[in-house]
Amino acid sequence: MTATDNRLNRAQFLRMVGGLAAGVGASGLLAACGDDSSGGGSKTLSLVGVADEKGPLDVLTKQYTDSGAGVTFKTSYAPTDQVNTSVRAQLGGGNAPDVHVLYPGSGSAMATTNIAKAGLVADLSGQSWASAIPENLKSSFSYDGKVYLFSAGVTVIGAIYNKSVFSQVGVEIPKTWPELISACQKFKAAGKVPIALGAQTQWVTQLITYALVASHVYRETPDFDDQMLAGKATFLDSGWKESMELYMSLRDQGFFNDNPNGTTLEQQTAMVGTGKAAMAVQVAPLVPAFRDAATNKDDIDMFPFPTADSADQVYTWGAANVGVGVSAKSENKDAALKFIEWLGQPTNMNTWCEVVSAIPLKREAGSKVDPALESFLPLLDAGRVASVGLRWPNPEVQPTHFTVIQDLLAKKTTVEDGLKKMDEVYKKAQ
Repeated sequence: MTATDNRLNRAQFLRMVGGLAAGVGASGLLAACGDDSSGGGSKTLSLVGVADEKGPLDVLTKQYTDSGAGVTFKTSYAPTDQVNTSVRAQLGGGNAPDVHVLYPGSGSAMATTNIAKAGLVADLSGQSWASAIPENLKSSFSYDGKVYLFSAGVTVIGAIYNKSVFSQVGVEIPKTWPELISACQKFKAAGKVPIALGAQTQWVTQLITYALVASHVYRETPDFDDQMLAGKATFLDSGWKESMELYMSLRDQGFFNDNPNGTTLEQQTAMVGTGKAAMAVQVAPLVPAFRDAATNKDDIDMFPFPTADSADQVYTWGAANVGVGVSAKSENKDAALKFIEWLGQPTNMNTWCEVVSAIPLKREAGSKVDPALESFLPLLDAGRVASVGLRWPNPEVQPTHFTVIQDLLAKKTTVEDGLKKMDEVYKKAQ
């Protein structure tokens, strides 16, 4: 998948933003779709990634080989489900690739917590780039206080909007929840859909919730995930309830398009691109897809979704992108660790992030960030970011959330009953 492919399905979204609760799918042998790099190096590192990592890794492995590091690469890429099955089995069998895909958090078979807990991935804590990991995102990269995941950057959720529509209606970018409501009222009065919602594409249902929960839960309770895992907190008796109620208040005020459950991601994208809708709450890597759908690419921009009553209380959802780790049993572990250290140089992080439309984990004066993402940088730098959903204990919570939101949009359930259902699923063993 390329960054400009707007036919993004749930599995692709999970890969793109770091494998949020990505599940294990079909088994089978890993099908190589990369190339064997050639050169005069004395070491050959095997590298297996998901298909979405092919773009940046092909560029960077070639640069590393050409730099005279004495290393060549044997690379292969495959879909997430296949990699989850094949590489996990290889890790357990002691014949894993030297460098392999790794997801943040604990939501999949190849997630950092699960692989590190089993002692199958090398410690990266001593590498220089690791000090750039934001404090409130460290749990995505780490297990038991040690860093195991290399990820070049962070992706965010925000409002992708059409600047021409805002200008036509005379609306400024809202910075608070009351300003957002006022803006939506103006768009609706002008005959525009305030917020396009493609909830038929199930993973889209979660985005507004996550944006709200970042402000209404993690701002006051940054250790909420720890409390949930310890059985000291629940979805129902937390800011999740207020967040869901605010989400449905947008429904009740008619700020979504007709029949969100019958609207696809592609239709959502087209509504904003063509000016039928003012905005959509989406992940940053879809900005290029919205530009492709727009009558004028320059009309598309993005801002933090204003989920609080004052601008300084707005948090954003943010998460590490899918990255790589080093097999703890690799015969070439020293060479593999040196490659990861090289990837962590700001220039190379920047190269990776340019390909996948992410914000570099470590930014310097020369770092390039998509202009649409610049408004998120103050929030990231201030620590006003939360990785909602990355530490859920089993893969059933997320799809339950999808279904609950669709039922709420259809007025088939209540917020209280929906959160009770999520709490029941959360308590199940992995």
